[in-house]
Amino acid sequence: MIIRKEFKFENAHIVRGCSSVKCRSSLHGHSYRVELLFESNFLDNGQMVYDFGLMKQNMKDLIESFDHAVTLWSGDEKSYVEDMKHHSDRWVELPVSPSAEQFSRVLFVMVDKLLQLTSTVNGEKEVKLNSVIVHETATGYAQCFSKDAYSKAMGEIRLVDIGFSEEVKRDFNDAELLEKMIANNSFINPKAV
Repeated sequence: MIIRKEFKFENAHIVRGCSSVKCRSSLHGHSYRVELLFESNFLDNGQMVYDFGLMKQNMKDLIESFDHAVTLWSGDEKSYVEDMKHHSDRWVELPVSPSAEQFSRVLFVMVDKLLQLTSTVNGEKEVKLNSVIVHETATGYAQCFSKDAYSKAMGEIRLVDIGFSEEVKRDFNDAELLEKMIANNSFINPKAV
């Protein structure tokens, strides 16, 4: 069975190297919709694959880190990256260019790692992240599966190469969320009552 949870965020970026002059040379923004699709052959104690309420914690924080932020590519011109960081309290720096395709890969890697590090206590079994869909516009989206997320041919994405501004981290329920994920710390879902 597959379940789907949708999130939204507003974000600004430049996508260097794309065919559209507007997109590759001007800072611009989109209203993104993100779909996380999870799968399992089992249901938990509440007869669910994975409680949607549990996704409103750390998973939501990871996705909403991009909200009202500028997303930067660490491979872009250094003066541009530093200037944007200087003039924006909310920024995210990625090791890949912030296209819809790369957003879907980055989000897959982060959510997949969090899911792997999370101990479940409500009878969940073999829950896997099936895919991540990132809608950049009303008519265009990118869908990422595991083979895409971890493809070196598409650019390696390591958690240690992702950076959040202090302002973004302040909005997390746990300001050290990314650092804990990098250190392979365990997370425990709350027990249903």
